[in-house]
Amino acid sequence: MSSPDLPTPTQAPKKTATETSLRIGIVAETAEGETRVAGTPSTVAQLIKLGYAVTVQKGAGVASSYPDADYVSSGAEIGTRKGTWSADVVLTVGTPAAAELLLLASGATLVSWLSPGLNPSIVDTLAALPITALAVDAVPRISRAQSMDVLSSSANIAGYRAVVEAANSFGRFFTGQITAAGKVSPAKVLVAGTGVAGLAAIGAASSMGAIVRATDPRPEVAEQVSSIGGTYLPVVVAEQAEASTDGYAKVTSDAYNARAAEIYSEQAREVDIIITTANIPGRKAPILLTAADVASMKSGSVIVDLAAANGGNVEGTVAGKEIVTPNGVTIIGFTDLTRRLPAQASQMYGQNLVNLMKLLTPGKDGQLVLDHSDVVQRAITVVQNGEKLWPPPVVAVSAAPAAASAAPVEMVPKKVMSAVSKAVITGVGIAVLFAIIAIAPAPLPQHITVLVLAIVIGFYVIGKVHHALHTPLMSVTNAISGIVVVGAMLQLTIEDPATRILASVAVLLASINIFGGFAVSRRMLRMFSKD
Repeated sequence: MSSPDLPTPTQAPKKTATETSLRIGIVAETAEGETRVAGTPSTVAQLIKLGYAVTVQKGAGVASSYPDADYVSSGAEIGTRKGTWSADVVLTVGTPAAAELLLLASGATLVSWLSPGLNPSIVDTLAALPITALAVDAVPRISRAQSMDVLSSSANIAGYRAVVEAANSFGRFFTGQITAAGKVSPAKVLVAGTGVAGLAAIGAASSMGAIVRATDPRPEVAEQVSSIGGTYLPVVVAEQAEASTDGYAKVTSDAYNARAAEIYSEQAREVDIIITTANIPGRKAPILLTAADVASMKSGSVIVDLAAANGGNVEGTVAGKEIVTPNGVTIIGFTDLTRRLPAQASQMYGQNLVNLMKLLTPGKDGQLVLDHSDVVQRAITVVQNGEKLWPPPVVAVSAAPAAASAAPVEMVPKKVMSAVSKAVITGVGIAVLFAIIAIAPAPLPQHITVLVLAIVIGFYVIGKVHHALHTPLMSVTNAISGIVVVGAMLQLTIEDPATRILASVAVLLASINIFGGFAVSRRMLRMFSKD
């Protein structure tokens, strides 16, 4: 996507002829409670492979358990605060403070989580400086930009951590157990919203043994929920929400909201843990659970509101706090869940930045090139050399639904064989079988009879087995090849050379089938065994 009034593809200022590669600075985060860092030793090594020199501010990775020595081993230099901020390209996690922005060199490129859509004042602040600013949180949700999507990486971690926080506050088993002391029922978990965070929460809770249910306005996510161990609760209304042009769910209809509210009320009285993830960019989070719903929950239940920073999905949520209601329900509104897994969060964020830098360094020569004809690069550019370029043109990330055809399509009914036809075909088959047996010389009649019976029995036995069980079933029944081995070994005593050769080949192939079948079975059983 390009526009005639936009700057043409530009290149960041080059260094002298003796030092042509640009220098990337990874600074220490100064925001209160921030534990992440914009680069790890492994991502630093990848940036160096792109031709950049990398300077890491002293102690930048300590809170994420990445000591300075590890960065040095990866090829980076350890620098001072001023020296790191004066690099050609500066990578940060959070939006820099005003004092830190003043440390940027003229012509530098800032790559950071800027939230220009939610914080318009930052755009004016950046435009007043002779720099280029790229907002990594503005990466469009298109297929080829998934590896750079910091929002998805952050949501993935938050969804997992939400389950960890819920388990910590719940104080009981997630999985069901039968012990000498009695039976322990599994915990019941409801996840509202099946985006990246919701799916991560479903997977984590399911892996811990809980019974997991999920709701979402998009019915097509039912298969995804089922694949990771959850049960999809459909909200049946005349209209269903679809993916919008920005990759997020549309605002739901009043009919959907009314039916969904009934389901949340029903589930609140039954489940032990609720995790809400409903967020609409640029808008206040919708209320999914009312105070009455919370009051109907059992004492000891836990709610984790992942939309707390945007107003919350639960009535009574306090952003950044954990509160307990009068009826004993814990509502967790932590807004720093990603920061609570700093090592993993830093690694994923740093890898997102590496993938972005690969896009911006087509020559792998340590030179950053911005090409506004590329929709991803244009979408993340907030300002360039002091010129304001926000907001970017709208990027359509999902195709519009096809228009309904004018004339209805005539459905051709599938032909089903009648009972009479089946009986006639079966009778003809039996007659042919008896005719062959009657004229065939011995011992062919016996062999043909066994073959036909084996086909019939095999068809009905295998046909009743679920597809997911075909592999273990066939791997075990390969032991039937032992019959072939025994028969072939008996033929080895015959003096005819051709018979011996064929028997030897039969023994070899059948043996491979047998041992291979048991090897597959053993490997599959190990997947379900605990060390």
